[in-house]
Amino acid sequence: MNCPKCTSAMESMQFDGMDVERCTGCKGLWFDALEEQSLLHAKNSESLDVGEESVGAKWDEMGKIHCPRCGTPMVRMVDRNQPHIWYESCSTCGGLFFDAGEFRDLKDHSPADIVRHRRKGARPLD
Repeated sequence: MNCPKCTSAMESMQFDGMDVERCTGCKGLWFDALEEQSLLHAKNSESLDVGEESVGAKWDEMGKIHCPRCGTPMVRMVDRNQPHIWYESCSTCGGLFFDAGEFRDLKDHSPADIVRHRRKGARPLD
């Protein structure tokens, strides 16, 4: 499988009994359906995200990409509680792609995220 952003090979890693793919180039992460939700609550799973946020931010601007599993055009999503985090979702197979640093940031939900969210005029977090 190749990265949907930089087209480098993806390497498979095991964490908590799940196989997660990480790009050997840009260090983005691919999660099959529901893996992200399981790993979001798993202790130390942020260690999977070894990429630099600055590299991830560069690839975040990339528009249309296709699912590396099934080839379906992916949809850009915004995390409801941390709207500065953009990731891509496949509507067919349910896979998710996070650019380098995004999964680590998603796990590190901090008071600064709440302030950043409110400054943008968004509705309060639940």
